[in-house]
Amino acid sequence: MDRTTDPWGARTPYAPGTVWPSRVDLQLAAGLSEADVQRWVPSASLLHSNGDAMDVAVRDGRIVGVRGRAGDRVNHGRLDIKDLFGWQANASPDRLTVPLVRQGGQLVETDWDTALDAVAERCRSVLEEYGPGAVGFYTSGQLFLEEYYTLTVLARAGIGTNHLDGNTRLCTATAGEALKESFGCDGQPGSYQDIDHAQVIALWGHNVAECQPVLWMRILDRLHGADPPALFVLDPRPTPTAREATIHLAPRPGTNLALLNALLNEIITTGRVDHAFVAANTVGFDRLAERVSSRTPEWAAQICDIPAAEIRRTAELIADTDRLVSTVLQGVYQSHQATAGAVQINNLHLLRGQLGRPGAGVLQMNGQPTAQNTRECGANGDLPGFRNWANPRHVAELADLWNIDPAALDHGGPPTHALEIFRLAETGALKFLWISATNPAVSLPDLARIRETLARPGLFTVVQDIFPTETTAFADVVLPAATWGEKTGTFTNADRTVHLSEQAVDPPGQARADLDIFLDFARRMDLRDRTGRPLITWHDAPSAFAAWQRCSKGRPCDYTGLSYQLLREHGGTQWPATPALPFGTQRLYADGRFWAHPDTCETYGRDLNTGEPATEAEYRALNPHGKAVLRPADYQPPPDSPDGEYPLWLTSGRTIYHFHTRTKTGRVPELQHAAPEVWVECSPADAHRHGLTDGDMAAVTTARGTVTARVRITGIREGLLFLPFHYGYWDHGPDHAGSPPRHDRAANELIPTRLDPASNQPVFKTATARLAPLGQLGQLD
Repeated sequence: MDRTTDPWGARTPYAPGTVWPSRVDLQLAAGLSEADVQRWVPSASLLHSNGDAMDVAVRDGRIVGVRGRAGDRVNHGRLDIKDLFGWQANASPDRLTVPLVRQGGQLVETDWDTALDAVAERCRSVLEEYGPGAVGFYTSGQLFLEEYYTLTVLARAGIGTNHLDGNTRLCTATAGEALKESFGCDGQPGSYQDIDHAQVIALWGHNVAECQPVLWMRILDRLHGADPPALFVLDPRPTPTAREATIHLAPRPGTNLALLNALLNEIITTGRVDHAFVAANTVGFDRLAERVSSRTPEWAAQICDIPAAEIRRTAELIADTDRLVSTVLQGVYQSHQATAGAVQINNLHLLRGQLGRPGAGVLQMNGQPTAQNTRECGANGDLPGFRNWANPRHVAELADLWNIDPAALDHGGPPTHALEIFRLAETGALKFLWISATNPAVSLPDLARIRETLARPGLFTVVQDIFPTETTAFADVVLPAATWGEKTGTFTNADRTVHLSEQAVDPPGQARADLDIFLDFARRMDLRDRTGRPLITWHDAPSAFAAWQRCSKGRPCDYTGLSYQLLREHGGTQWPATPALPFGTQRLYADGRFWAHPDTCETYGRDLNTGEPATEAEYRALNPHGKAVLRPADYQPPPDSPDGEYPLWLTSGRTIYHFHTRTKTGRVPELQHAAPEVWVECSPADAHRHGLTDGDMAAVTTARGTVTARVRITGIREGLLFLPFHYGYWDHGPDHAGSPPRHDRAANELIPTRLDPASNQPVFKTATARLAPLGQLGQLD
């Protein structure tokens, strides 16, 4: 079987309530068999958020393949195509192996002492002259838990800056915000095991077939087994997921919230509410019912451009079942009114009592492998342990844990989000920016503006990565990092499953684990607590994990029952895991208890339309007993819509063969061969209207620039274009000797900087554009 052409592999059908059969996927270097492997080292996937457990094959000190782990709760032995082949990137010849510093406008090789002394010296001078508000950190969704927590303590308690966020702001900030708004706290209520019991599976803007292929294998095996579930898909494209749907709705871009309000209206007006569950477990029903009372399917049909009968059919499907599983991803999170839409999906489950039981749950999914750790460790716009920045008692807890003055953590507002960090750099207020394991010069919106910001005189930029990227080209110091398979640590997937990834081989050259880099920098900065002792007292991954356990104790994401040894022996384990429950917790809120009490919640909530935060007093009045909150939101049209100059909608997304900006997957022959170049997807009607046929080269233009791409004609919604966002410029090359590469390949060249008001996540899905055959565009600049 060629997994590049059949990425989901063979079916192993199973019936509801039975165990998903195991199927062990294996990929070794050419000419090797399992007998040739000298060691198998446990790990999990670092190329998507599913958390698939695997063993890494080692021979003669090199990684030579991978094998799925049959006994793990997440994947039962299966591996995504990116996992099967992606390990080859570790040995790519262009790995960063020595530190680099900028001299005379060029990056030149140096040693670690010179590089980190330069970083520490510049950081100290910025602190002395401008204070901690001039220092920022922008991190990833791909580091390990131990590294995020160390970075958080370093930045928030040591440097004293409020400017720390992750690139998870771009993909799943809305997931965390939606969970907080509904349940008082982050943390997925559901479990992957719910797929085994579901009668209806609803995929809201989630192309699971390409984003989490092993989870899709699980769904496919249910669909091919006895008594299969019905499948609902919300997506404007005819994805592999949509092609299997019982009902597939493709609404007009930017109208998710209108559709969801109509579904709520239909469930309420047709008497399908579980009033006993709602009364016992929620607040806000009367307000929600009043706000959607006029939002009928006919009203939404005009906005969404889908038949009212299909909206009613969808409401019947998801309401007339006792076991509903919903998953949510970028088609909601990166769209107009993202948090408002995601919260209404939570509301659907709360109205129907579809929570905390086998086959009844919601998964506000993550896009990156360690996005959950970014949020729980506080390396984003929250405080560690899902603590509330607006609750002085929570701030005092952290200050006591870190033995610092609580005033050092009080910045008069929430931690700074990523787009604001880059705005501060753009204006010159930020003087020092440390970027770790991410590539904002391709992944952020409005890329011309990001390049100008990173090139700005006076901004000292540190980039910590494993390869040269579009972002390292702007760095003052480049730090070569170790990656998956070359270091030890833990990470947590989208359904709260914690895995241990152990070091299999040495990193190349002088590359170091990200944890070691952060610890070395902290020592050079001589960061101290309020009694003069070293602020960071741990020295390796196990001691960093122990420090995190102390921080998580008693919080929703409690890790105190876990250990490296337990994870080695038991495999993936879901938090919360305490000494009384060392093997974890499969589903949250099964007992009707939420982390929503005013004294324990992670947030007091926001107005979903404006983003205006509620006060503690307002939240206490709304929810004194800590129930789940039914939060309404009014549909508002997107700020842009197609016009005479830009007559088409433009959206972006992923392909199964690549991850993020292809830093790893673009260096893997099988994956790069399967998807070598950017393409633009359009409908037959739009192709005909613009004189295009399948395979033609076309120009996609917005007010910000032009991307040139090969045309793919599909059943995508008419009036909509799609571009995969993975393709940047590190392998694009110049047009001819001496000329720079053209910036006409990355989808985010075309995307404006607009943010969801509640989550501050960029809106990537509702730009407007025009399409033309490439020859009609003229010579590109």
